[in-house]
Amino acid sequence: MLQHTTIPINKGWTFKQADKEDSKFLPVAQFPTNIHLDLIANKIIEDPFIGKNENDVQWIGEVPWVYKTLFKSPTLSAEERGNVKAVLAFDGLDTYATIVLNGKEILKTENMFTPERVDVTTYLKKQGDNELEITFDSAYLKGCTLVEKYPDHHWGCWNGDTSRLAVRKAQYHWGWDWGPALMTCGPWRPINLEMFSSRISDLYFITDVDESLDSAEFIAKADVEGTASEVNFVLSLAGEKIASETVKVIKGHATHTFEINTPELWYPVRYGKQPLYTITATLRHINSEIDTKSKKFGLRRAELVQRPISDQPGTSFFFRINNIPVFCGGSNWIPADNFIPRISKEKYYDWVKLVADGNQFMLRVWGGGIFEEQAFYDACDELGILVWQDFLFGCGNYPAFPEFLASVKREAEENVKLLRHHPSIVIWAGNNEDYAYREEQKLTYDPDNKDEESWLQTDFPARYIYEKILADACKELTPDTYYHFGSPWSGKNTTDPTIGDLHQWNVWHGSQEKYQNFDKLVGRFVSEFGMEAFPNIKTIESFLPLGKDDPDRFAQSSTVDFHNKADGHERRIALYLVENFRYAPDPLEQFIYSTQLMQAECLASAYRLWKRQWKGPKREYCGGALVWQINDCWPVTSWAIVDYYLRPKHAYYTVKREMAPISLGVTRKQHLIPKDKHTRAYIEKKTEIEIWGSNLTLNDMKVDVVVKAFDVITGKETFSKTVKSAFTLPENRSTEIASFAVPVRHPNSDEEGRTVVAAYLYEEGIQVARYINWPEPLKYVHLQKPKNLEVLLSRDGKEVEVSAEVPVKGVALECVDDGVVFEDNLVDVVPGEVVVIGVRGATKATEIAVRYLGMA
Repeated sequence: MLQHTTIPINKGWTFKQADKEDSKFLPVAQFPTNIHLDLIANKIIEDPFIGKNENDVQWIGEVPWVYKTLFKSPTLSAEERGNVKAVLAFDGLDTYATIVLNGKEILKTENMFTPERVDVTTYLKKQGDNELEITFDSAYLKGCTLVEKYPDHHWGCWNGDTSRLAVRKAQYHWGWDWGPALMTCGPWRPINLEMFSSRISDLYFITDVDESLDSAEFIAKADVEGTASEVNFVLSLAGEKIASETVKVIKGHATHTFEINTPELWYPVRYGKQPLYTITATLRHINSEIDTKSKKFGLRRAELVQRPISDQPGTSFFFRINNIPVFCGGSNWIPADNFIPRISKEKYYDWVKLVADGNQFMLRVWGGGIFEEQAFYDACDELGILVWQDFLFGCGNYPAFPEFLASVKREAEENVKLLRHHPSIVIWAGNNEDYAYREEQKLTYDPDNKDEESWLQTDFPARYIYEKILADACKELTPDTYYHFGSPWSGKNTTDPTIGDLHQWNVWHGSQEKYQNFDKLVGRFVSEFGMEAFPNIKTIESFLPLGKDDPDRFAQSSTVDFHNKADGHERRIALYLVENFRYAPDPLEQFIYSTQLMQAECLASAYRLWKRQWKGPKREYCGGALVWQINDCWPVTSWAIVDYYLRPKHAYYTVKREMAPISLGVTRKQHLIPKDKHTRAYIEKKTEIEIWGSNLTLNDMKVDVVVKAFDVITGKETFSKTVKSAFTLPENRSTEIASFAVPVRHPNSDEEGRTVVAAYLYEEGIQVARYINWPEPLKYVHLQKPKNLEVLLSRDGKEVEVSAEVPVKGVALECVDDGVVFEDNLVDVVPGEVVVIGVRGATKATEIAVRYLGMA
């Protein structure tokens, strides 16, 4: 029996425009690939990320393209030829593809996400070259045709246009409010020729970690194609075999249950290690090894806890991993490029490492993108980042004609199979905001109607996809992972803050609330919220055609505006800036700083105020917050906290501080107390500060709490007191510490508006947390320009010390060298202290610039 052999079909590929007679075949840029990468490499188009070139390449998505290559037939003996099957495996074709082998059509595809396998045994030449040709039709035009074919469906969406709803292709390719419209096509994932007599078609398992955590059951399963008779399962950890068993193949299936005592458990980052076991299955026949397949996995007990909570209506919504409740501070993830094939394994790792280093616990893979590459989930497994995985539907009313439902079913089943072994994935969700779109359009939805077939007859037929097709796929294929109908989802609607998850867009979108009021906008789990900011100046210069010398190098230029796809972004950025800061659009660098300070203050406020509601057992009023978004797919002004080139915005650092193991929160509350029932003149104004501590570690702490106050104009310390001594901060929750009037010498004066309050936590005399609270809005504060702002780089280049003689808001360290990485940034400084910031990649010669609020 021939051993299973895989031959990559990745050489010699060429491409051309299929409907153009004088078009010539040209070499591809790489493989896998897509049409834009190939056109750029052959200098047929300019980079769509530069300037307004996006407008000039729209024709690409409306014409057909053809790819072809030659590959040799493997040499086989006469005996092998009679017993061997040849299969072409297409891991991903984008999207409407017609595949021809040696002049014969072997496959048509219509789904970017579904891998395909074709038996080509009878189509391969016995020897010599085989010609493989793939023609890609326009997904955009196909979608338009389908919309016209089904006029009775209630077509509609946010972002892109309705043609996308009919096409199983990454929805962001139609353009989104943070990304360009670039309709790609091509062989975007590998193509292989497989030769085998028998093979392991799938290796998977079910794990069950006992509640005691002392033991685990591991059920290994292998599906077998062909006549091979037995499978040897080997379980190993760190290269050492733990257990093995050989079992017979029965009706194409082999399985064995392993009992693991004292398992090494996989934990989220900071809560423990991330040991990864390996299960290896070897297919045998008459003492010969025919095929081998391995997968890594982690043993963990993962639960989504939805239970009644104390003192409030509704239920909790938080994740418990290995019996540990986890406040899931994290981010939303979009595809890291419009051209997926050029994202390297290393870049995926760097992105996930940024998340882990930023004290975040979870990434939500958003439903308008792709089922990510294995390298992404491998990095999350290795680094301990939990994954919320959306199915790929977003912001619209999807159709449910029979061919569409059949395609969706295959897509779901194949991709759950591909991803279900990753311990990082702890939840699947049916869609992004499709139920919210339904609410806006007032489409039919009766949550009490359980007649599944009747859903298909309504103007919201996609309910059948989310509550039937996807639910069934998860139940059958990954029964130990929770399935959630959509995001947001709270049962009867998408806006109930006491049940399920919530997308909180009443800051920026909606009612455009002040971000200081995030405490009133809390939900049980806030899976989206955000604020825009400009990216790094070097990122802006990267998309300006003339870089630093471009005449559009100013904040309100048409090119800079073109690289912000959010509707109304000019008004909304201006609104939140003018509410909070004194600012000007010039110079550009200072304007960038202002927007990044605004974003940083906004997002930190959300994390701080919502984490305050993580109050311990049966009081998990908020179980997580996922910022929209961590990343970008091109150089752009957006909600991302790290830009396309992996350059963190300042919000990355404020989120990192808010999600630190130990943190402090301080807020000001103004109370107006009238001296009489009917008066406008005799009103006492009382402003109190409220202080709380968040201890996300698993150990109780005894801390001293010190509060100081400073005059923002003179820099004089006006108050200093230890307000709590040996105060207990219980593990894994936020605890209220103190509440008292802002320390001023003359109540009812303007002193409160010039008083900066600094709070510190000390454990055994060592400072473990600090927070500086300012009067707001900051535009009213008479900020002083420090005369002695010192920024000192240590001799070994590993630390920067920052100090000043007056309170300084938002001190930002800057370096032109991307190799210099600051471990913290955008820090507030008060007199009498030195703020130490770690730095990597610096030398004695490194020049560090500084920027702060109120700087000229």
